[in-house]
Amino acid sequence: MTDLQKRLFALQDPEYRAFQLKLTPGLPPESVIGVRAPEIKKLARQLRGTEEGAALLGTLPHRYYEENNIHGLLICGIKDFTECVRQLNIFLPYVNNWATCDTLRPLVFARFPEAAEAEILRWMRSEHLYTVRFAIEMLMTYYLDAHFRPEHLQTVASVRSEEYYVNMMIAWYFATALAKRWAETVPYLESPALEPRTRGKAIQKALESRRISEERKAYLRTLRRP
Repeated sequence: MTDLQKRLFALQDPEYRAFQLKLTPGLPPESVIGVRAPEIKKLARQLRGTEEGAALLGTLPHRYYEENNIHGLLICGIKDFTECVRQLNIFLPYVNNWATCDTLRPLVFARFPEAAEAEILRWMRSEHLYTVRFAIEMLMTYYLDAHFRPEHLQTVASVRSEEYYVNMMIAWYFATALAKRWAETVPYLESPALEPRTRGKAIQKALESRRISEERKAYLRTLRRP
């Protein structure tokens, strides 16, 4: 084993491992060590800027789920936009579960919104399901506030996929958009713009949100279809 793998096994929590396997059912059990998220983040901080961290970024595929999560966190901390995108392009095809995908929130994107948007829209056209999920999450994270453009709603609504984890991210995106951009977003729930199950899930998530008023939730309930 590598030194990092030895450290990960020293932090193994069997109960958490069983929980993680239930949470990410597509992962091969032998690929999960069972290390809690705070410990993964701590290791990523320790590796950032070191030769060992650079070596990890240069080694794919990884054997363990936790190594992938550390890899993703190291990418998120890269301050150079071009290098961050380069590393994402290398890493994204190896992302094989929703949890690793959702750790990817590169901080540098907030500093370069126009350049990041172009990359996000390119990733949206990928055939790899977790690359698409990542792209939608980036629009949700960075483009529903100051950099929002109404056409982003149409871009996400136009995604058609048989993949559960893509459709759940679409639903999450629209539920968040309802909380932040109600007037521009609600027409997408009033129309058949979304696939019916995804539309229903978006409404459900919005009804669970504390950021949406009771008056608006009452209206969303009227949009539910039998």
